[in-house]
Amino acid sequence: MKRCAVVTGGGSGVGAAVALALAKADWTVVITGRRQAALDATCSLGGGAIHAISADISDQDAVADLFAEVADRFGRIDLLFNNAGLFPPPSPVQDVTLEDWTHVMDVNLTGAFLCAQQAFRQMIRQSPQGGRIINNGSLSAQVPRPHAISYTVSKHAITGLTRALALEGRPYGIACGQIDIGNAATALTAGLAASAMQADGSMAAEPMMDVNNVAASVVHMASLPLEANVQFMTVMATRMPFIGRG
Repeated sequence: MKRCAVVTGGGSGVGAAVALALAKADWTVVITGRRQAALDATCSLGGGAIHAISADISDQDAVADLFAEVADRFGRIDLLFNNAGLFPPPSPVQDVTLEDWTHVMDVNLTGAFLCAQQAFRQMIRQSPQGGRIINNGSLSAQVPRPHAISYTVSKHAITGLTRALALEGRPYGIACGQIDIGNAATALTAGLAASAMQADGSMAAEPMMDVNNVAASVVHMASLPLEANVQFMTVMATRMPFIGRG
C-alpha cells in the first residue's frame, strides 16, 4: 500500500507544490481546500496520484468528514502537511478588528489544530500505528513583520502546537515537525517581491526563492523513517532581510 498524505491548502502555492512533489515521490496525496476549481487544477498535474476533497478546515464537522473519507478510501494516513493559512492585509495594531483577528486564528491556528487532532486519531488506531505531521510555521513564527500581528501570533502558536504534538505523539510513533518558510514565490507573497514594509518603516522589494525548494524540503522531512524527525527547519530566500530583521 502506498503511503498516503493529506495536504491542506493544496489548491495553490506551497500546498500545490508540495502535493506535486509528494506525488512524484510515489505518495498517494489528498489535497483539500475550499476552492474546488483550484484543487482540480492541482490534481490535473499529478498524474492520477493526487485526489481532491474540498473542505473548510476551520469547520470541525467538515474536518472530521474529510479525515474519515481519506481513511475509508485509502486505508491509512501517513502524513499530514498542515499548510492552509491566510495572510491578511497589513494593518497596525490599533486598526485590527476583532473580526479580522478571529478569522486569521480560525484558519491558521484552529484549522491546524482540528486537522492535527483528526490525523492523531487515525494514526493511533491504524496498523501499523504512527505517522507524521508537518506544520507550516513561516518565518513569522520566529520574527514578526511590521503590521502583521494576527498572522505573527497565529504562527507563534503553531510552534506551540508543533511542540505539543511532538510530545504527545511519542507513545504512538507519531512524529511532528515544523517548516518555517521565508519568501517562497507564490501568489500569496507577490506583494513582498514588489514592496514590503521593513522594520524601520521603509519599503523595499524583497528577494524571493522558487517554491519548489520548499516542496523538496517537505519531501525530505516526510521521507525520513519515523525513528527520525526534523523538529524545525527553516528554508528561505538567501538574500531576504531576516537575519537582523527587527
